[in-house]
Amino acid sequence: MKFLVTAGPTREPLDPVRYLTNRSSGRMGYALAGAARHEGHEVILISGPTVLDVPPGVDFIPVETAQQMYEAVRDMLPGVDVAVLCAAVADYRPVVCAEQKMKKGAERMVLELEKTPDILGSMRDVFGFRGVLVGFAAETQNVLAYAREKLQRKQCDMVVANDVSRSDIGFDSRENEVLLVFPNREEALPKDTKEHIALHIVEHAANLLPRV
Repeated sequence: MKFLVTAGPTREPLDPVRYLTNRSSGRMGYALAGAARHEGHEVILISGPTVLDVPPGVDFIPVETAQQMYEAVRDMLPGVDVAVLCAAVADYRPVVCAEQKMKKGAERMVLELEKTPDILGSMRDVFGFRGVLVGFAAETQNVLAYAREKLQRKQCDMVVANDVSRSDIGFDSRENEVLLVFPNREEALPKDTKEHIALHIVEHAANLLPRV
């Protein structure tokens, strides 16, 4: 099978030296790419900036902004069987990026932001993707309810949900604990390394692909 995995954060520039981003380390997405390759699948990894080593045997496409990730996913989708969108893509970006470094001046500064393109939400109706679609829901409350709503709204086959308010899993951690949400059921994966969690996710995603 051919897997496409997105990973890491995006960076939305404010000026030549500053940007908006988030706490994603990219470890979960890189673990997923490595797990899929370990299982013998062809893998494309599209990643925002991280300090991680690219898993061996993986086709790697580096990006920075949400717009760049949107375009890379769109362009690489042909022939993909399973898309696992794990990246923590910025929801908003500055309307204007200053050409020069903004200097400290007034006591307050107001930034005008606009929505970034919705990659997961574009997969079905805009990109026409008909393979297995796996989304991620990093939540701080109502984890199951928000994940199930995302599953339905974004037309996913599975959503991997986790509680990022916990300091022992998720962001900046080598471990995770997730809830796999399917249209008709849920399955909890207990706390484990992200590499072991990734193997389970890849197995579930592969099993969702209809066998011809």
